[in-house]
Amino acid sequence: MPTTHNPNTLDYTAQKEDLLVFARYPELGKVKTRLAAGIGPEQALQVYRELLAHTQAVAAPLAVRKWLWLAEAGPAADRSDTWAGYQPLPQPAGDLGHRMQTAFAHSFAKGAAAAVIIGTDCPGLTTAHLEQAYTALHTHDVVLGPATDGGYYLLGMKVVWPTLFENKPWSTSAVLSETLAAAKLVGLQVHLLPELRDVDTAEDLWAWQESEKQSS
Repeated sequence: MPTTHNPNTLDYTAQKEDLLVFARYPELGKVKTRLAAGIGPEQALQVYRELLAHTQAVAAPLAVRKWLWLAEAGPAADRSDTWAGYQPLPQPAGDLGHRMQTAFAHSFAKGAAAAVIIGTDCPGLTTAHLEQAYTALHTHDVVLGPATDGGYYLLGMKVVWPTLFENKPWSTSAVLSETLAAAKLVGLQVHLLPELRDVDTAEDLWAWQESEKQSS
């Protein structure tokens, strides 16, 4: 990885920190299916491409080791984006909790002292949020980025805590609350980042577009 970076950011490489990105190759009819139900598969694919580009852009300034965990791709998947600087790996079988736990365990087995995992659904995510996550892990066991739908857009930790992944109601509004309850039960110190909105539905997309208009 390049060693030159913004002097105002921390030296993440020296601290052996990883970024884990869960994604899939763009493929018509296979990405953002809930969004496609409201706006059509072609437009949903375009939105997904924009979200992929945004995720790469905000992660680019970080001097961390970067892993790209890819969902299984179909025959029509667009593999032209090489995700330069990332080490690609196939997502394992199992529910989201098992897949995330596997990704964290892999990083720690490869020598990471801390790791942060994100998806590619959050247009409000910034480089500063990612920097804050790594900084928080200096003094906390876990960092979470709450999403407005009751899930989370980011999770960070320094060791694997299986209780945060097992028996969770994935893709429901109870994911964050049950994850926080599990962390409290075992006495983990949790830092919460600002709440952000994922783009999963047409309503989410319209809210994002409206916020873009207001900020322009």
